[in-house]
Amino acid sequence: MREEEKKTNSVKKPSLQRLFRKRWVFPAIYLTCAALIVAGALWFQNKHDGKAKKDEYEYSQSGTSQHNEPAVPVNEAVEKFSMPVLDANSVEIKTPFYDDNASKEEQEAALVFYDNTYYPNHGIDIIRKDGKTFDVTASLSGTVTKAEKDPILGYVVEIDHQNGVATVYQSLADMKVKAGDTVEQGQVIGKAGQSQFNQEAGIHAHFEIRKDGKPVNPIDYIDKPLTALTEQKAGNDNATEQNNATEQNNTTPTDEQSQLNDQPSSDEQMQSDEEAPATDQGTTTPSEEKQDDASSSKMPDASIGMARA
Repeated sequence: MREEEKKTNSVKKPSLQRLFRKRWVFPAIYLTCAALIVAGALWFQNKHDGKAKKDEYEYSQSGTSQHNEPAVPVNEAVEKFSMPVLDANSVEIKTPFYDDNASKEEQEAALVFYDNTYYPNHGIDIIRKDGKTFDVTASLSGTVTKAEKDPILGYVVEIDHQNGVATVYQSLADMKVKAGDTVEQGQVIGKAGQSQFNQEAGIHAHFEIRKDGKPVNPIDYIDKPLTALTEQKAGNDNATEQNNATEQNNTTPTDEQSQLNDQPSSDEQMQSDEEAPATDQGTTTPSEEKQDDASSSKMPDASIGMARA
């Protein structure tokens, strides 16, 4: 048995030696090892890259991203100014807005008589066609900044809509909101009532739209978005500034020229000084007294026609 094992070992050794003596064996071993190393490195890299991408775009079961990013509303409905009533077909305008550019007849119709004085209407007075009371609603969503009772104007509610825009509701018989409340468009804020300021209107609701504290005609902005008021106001302010700058540029040379023309020459000034009689500083000439009387008689009475702010 030992002799047979020795024979088999002696036969195997020369075969391995013959294999390693061949030229292609070692290059093949090197290439195989290199291929295994490269394959392992690529596999390791792809594994980590796939994990990073999975974490980056990982979503929860609800279908939303797990990143804490603020949600952006899509196709959000833009609110438009609406009449502050539930049924616009059941009401009409009793007293319109006073417009400085309107005709005399339209301006007379927009005056409110109170305490023996006529006041321009800063909003519109809405009445029901049958003369009954009605629910007054918020024309636009916003925050209530004022809700109180006024002895002359009745219950008054003011709602802020940001960007300097506010709506005012007066002559209310009651209130269903308070200061600090957030109201939605169309929400009932009170009922129409009567006020001492405009008794001729009867049961009505006074409605105003203000931009930076200045009233505008509500009819011009009904069924229009809030941006229609803010953008138009900004455009009017820019146009006014440009017009003022243009007028200053145009009037400056003429003013300087008029001052130069009004200055007398040195010869004329000396001659006038010699011919002018000496007068006391404390006395006034009759012509000056006439001018003072004329100017005082032309001064209008400030108490006549003053509008209530």
